[in-house]
Amino acid sequence: MTLLISNSDTAKVLEMKDAMAALEAAYVDLAAGTAVCRPRIDISIPQREGGKVYQWGTMEGGSTRGYFAIRMKSDVIYEHEYEGVRTAEKYCMKPGLFCGLVLLTSIENGEPLAILNDGLLQHVRVGADGGIGAKYMAREGAEVVGMLGSGGMARSHMAALMEVRPIKRLQVFSPTAANREAYAREMAQAHGIEAIACETPEEVYAGAHIICGCTDSAVPIFLAERIEPGAHLMDVQSIPGEATLARVDAALRLGNATTPWGLDDFAVTDRWITYGAAPDKAPDHKFKAMGQRGRPAIPDEKSALLGELLAGAKPGRTSDHEITYSERGNAQGAQFFAVAGMVYEKAKEAGLGHEIPTEWLLQDIRD
Repeated sequence: MTLLISNSDTAKVLEMKDAMAALEAAYVDLAAGTAVCRPRIDISIPQREGGKVYQWGTMEGGSTRGYFAIRMKSDVIYEHEYEGVRTAEKYCMKPGLFCGLVLLTSIENGEPLAILNDGLLQHVRVGADGGIGAKYMAREGAEVVGMLGSGGMARSHMAALMEVRPIKRLQVFSPTAANREAYAREMAQAHGIEAIACETPEEVYAGAHIICGCTDSAVPIFLAERIEPGAHLMDVQSIPGEATLARVDAALRLGNATTPWGLDDFAVTDRWITYGAAPDKAPDHKFKAMGQRGRPAIPDEKSALLGELLAGAKPGRTSDHEITYSERGNAQGAQFFAVAGMVYEKAKEAGLGHEIPTEWLLQDIRD
């Protein structure tokens, strides 16, 4: 039987510490060559309605540990301006609905093991990446988090940061007062910390040891002049602006996608690769501008891969005064087989999910 695993099923079995362990193991395997993945690839097709684009995105990978996974997304994307903030928005069919699925298979016999909704899994795996970045790059005694954003990613990042540093205080800003105040109350209760809802983004930076950009902003959000020495930065959506990058002393990139056999020229470090239809009709979105590449934020000379850091080939943070940064890289395919495989095992053990006959997904006609 193949399992259909919903977000509510995933919520019952997926814990942040387990997701972090699974992801870190996947990055180590990727560096060792026992795991493989390709970059995220998007197909972009402009709609007749101005300013909107249909985007199909996939990322995939697997390892000798036994699992392969492909994550697929079907989105209508557009930009929206709200209270002076430009955000990247998406939906499937209508606003408020989304289509993201993970197909998990066995490398031993090719069996389709599970189809998972990717919503909660996506939030947890991105937050887990933030936690791994802080584990290796934030200063040891980091206690104060400055949070830009108050949505699902902000929640998963706080859960991850609580796993790796002795966090005592949270300072949060998001444009809607009710949202940031509700988030602050929730985080204070969930984690037993002091949580302050700030009235301006500038307040977030005061005394902050870790600064998280957990927004859907289509433009850079960090205020470079407000970042204090010793801070660690992470951003889930936009690439930091030039002024911020100039202040970063050292960075960690969690992983790079695999280079195809015999095709070294195909090696890319881009966070995404886009194929587009009707380029003359596509809107020029700021968060994914026409003709631009999703290159790494930090130059190689300032950055280390997790594998290089663990092997001692490159240093990470070397003092409490350095400003550091961590980014996921373009190894998203490796993230999904690692976390989806773990969720599948736990859901199966707990008797969760809906079974469908595997033969529905098989055929007796060879392609």
